[in-house]
Amino acid sequence: MKDALASAVRRLTEKQVPSPQMNAELLLRFTLDCDRAYLYAHPERELTSGEQSRYDEALTQRASGMPAQYITGHQEFWGLDFIVNPAVLIPRPETEHVIETVLQLEKARGPISPPTIVDVGTGSGCISVALATELPAAKIHATEISPAALEVARANAARNQVTDRITFHQSDLLTGLPDSSFDFVVSNPPYVGESEQDEVQLEVRKFEPRNAVFAGPTGLEVITRLIPQAERALKSGGWLVLEISGTIADGVTELLSSWADFRITPDLQGIARIARARKR
Repeated sequence: MKDALASAVRRLTEKQVPSPQMNAELLLRFTLDCDRAYLYAHPERELTSGEQSRYDEALTQRASGMPAQYITGHQEFWGLDFIVNPAVLIPRPETEHVIETVLQLEKARGPISPPTIVDVGTGSGCISVALATELPAAKIHATEISPAALEVARANAARNQVTDRITFHQSDLLTGLPDSSFDFVVSNPPYVGESEQDEVQLEVRKFEPRNAVFAGPTGLEVITRLIPQAERALKSGGWLVLEISGTIADGVTELLSSWADFRITPDLQGIARIARARKR
């Protein structure tokens, strides 16, 4: 196993795969269905021909640029395990700031009725499932235009035992949902502009769903449609919480200029990441 791992690291290094040691270990653990401790406790163990074949296939996929999460079919988010496939965007640590912001705002609301929340463009369901886990009394809705993504989101709700707390809708943004019904509208919408394509990692451009990454020429196209819909859907005093990027921060500021308590907060890298605003 030690030799197989060393060979895999060399192979991924030659293909300029980032973090080749971590990727080689992750894919070997996936192949053997074991933890990291097992790898290092049994360096002398040789792979069977079937195991070596599966490992080689996984390494070939990773060397082609396919994200490791699509190969293993899993990604951790908010301490929970999510199924992922190329129908959905891979959940990222930055999106956890959405959860943190909603929990902070909900705490400030005080001991009133449980919140009603809608997660727009739910994708893998990571936001709605995490919120359902943290706020078990909340009434949560999740919308998604892609039937394939919606299937993944439903599977993740079942996997994390929150199916009874989330109502899923196949819908374009908030189309078909009632007005003045929600305390929170939350979303990690597409926000990358097509002009920024060359700055996006190749594996994201090549493998992740394009309509979940790119919004249009400027990156503001989906958010521009979502904001007026959110204003109608929110109760008076309700909150809109969006994941954004530094590139569109000024545009989002302008779009939300008529809202109350507008604020943009940065992520751990200091990049503008979360926009929040309250309906007057």
